[in-house]
Amino acid sequence: MWAEESVFYHIYPLGFCGAPEENDGVLRHRLGKVGDWVEHMEKLGVNGLYLGPVFDSDRHGYDTRDYRRVDPRLGDNGDLRGLVERLHGRGIRVILDGVFNHVGRGFWAFRDVQERRWDSPYKDWFHISFEGNSNYGDGFWYEGWEGHFELVKLNLRNPAVVDYLLDTVRFWVEEFGIDGLRLDVAYSLEPDFLRRLRGFCDGLKPDFFLVGETLHGDYNRWVGEGLLHSCTNYECYKGLWSALNSMNLFEIVHSLKRQFGPEGWTLYKGKHLMCFGDNHDVTRAASILQNEGHLPLLYGMLFGMPGIPCVYYGSEWGAKGEKSWGDPALRPSFEAPEWNGLTDAIAAMARAHRDSEALCWGDFTDLVLTNRQTVFQRRSEHERVLVAVNADSEPYVAHFDAGCGRGVDLITGKEHDFGGGSELPPYSVFFWKCE
Repeated sequence: MWAEESVFYHIYPLGFCGAPEENDGVLRHRLGKVGDWVEHMEKLGVNGLYLGPVFDSDRHGYDTRDYRRVDPRLGDNGDLRGLVERLHGRGIRVILDGVFNHVGRGFWAFRDVQERRWDSPYKDWFHISFEGNSNYGDGFWYEGWEGHFELVKLNLRNPAVVDYLLDTVRFWVEEFGIDGLRLDVAYSLEPDFLRRLRGFCDGLKPDFFLVGETLHGDYNRWVGEGLLHSCTNYECYKGLWSALNSMNLFEIVHSLKRQFGPEGWTLYKGKHLMCFGDNHDVTRAASILQNEGHLPLLYGMLFGMPGIPCVYYGSEWGAKGEKSWGDPALRPSFEAPEWNGLTDAIAAMARAHRDSEALCWGDFTDLVLTNRQTVFQRRSEHERVLVAVNADSEPYVAHFDAGCGRGVDLITGKEHDFGGGSELPPYSVFFWKCE
């Protein structure tokens, strides 16, 4: 699967392109701005783009009105088709948001129910009772996603709904040529629906990648044979920044051992979960970390640990944004990409990850672990890479059996001698390939 050897870039297009928060219905061809960043993506070393919601919606993209029409605030279907073609031409694959758990109140089938009520042929597409009333005074009650009644929950046990959604996926592949989907709130989707979707996509396009948004619990419920290929690793997302803020690297390494270590009870060995430092729903890494010197280290662990790395637009140069400021603060429009020392480091790590069999496919074994330092091994059939991190403001000499005399740092290209201990400068990260 191509995604398992990829580095993703994540864009929330409505914010990125500077679209108005409310859908005014006015056609504006803003989506081309994503294409203007293709050279930046290439320079950053990414080869996959996760493009957030692009289809016609009431407001924020996750409240769909029409699954088969690009949101007019972004452009039209031709704009999206041209963008995917341009990205493919530069070797960048594209996955879109598949928002299949719920729709917006402006969704065409729900509007038909509002108009025709019990005479609507779509009344069973939702969870509706005509014996109650909604917060909006519709004259009937319906289930909203997690109590958000602007998000009308779809009835995924209705075969007509499932057939419509699968036909929509076919339309997206045939019309736009996309390479996969990120499933919004996959933890809320029916397992039977996920299995039907996986089987359909396997027959639709070889290597069509399915990754689900999952927060907590056992990821094996959603990822595996006949299910999704991957899911978001929120456990390690939290562990990355929390371990650095508390200066307790035991937290993140414990999670990595629990998920991928050599012990028999390891949960996800062999699986490729999507790992990230931040996204469109959470406080930016540069804002949540208490020590800005730890920012490159967070990305060092992100690119060094098992999984598929994903970088959120703007965070590669340290853009800030607090969840408490509201969603627009997390989803801004930047005039142009920026580049600084952090971006240099992330670009080098991205290329190191993509070019390394061990970093893409290797197992996980911890070799050194203190509150402020960690060294762990990623080993595949033909390669061993040692990831070393020093989160302290003081240098540290790590003593461990490297299993080889010399190595080369995949980030900088510098050679390293393992004899007599390995000195780790303050706030440093290395990817040593053993020779």
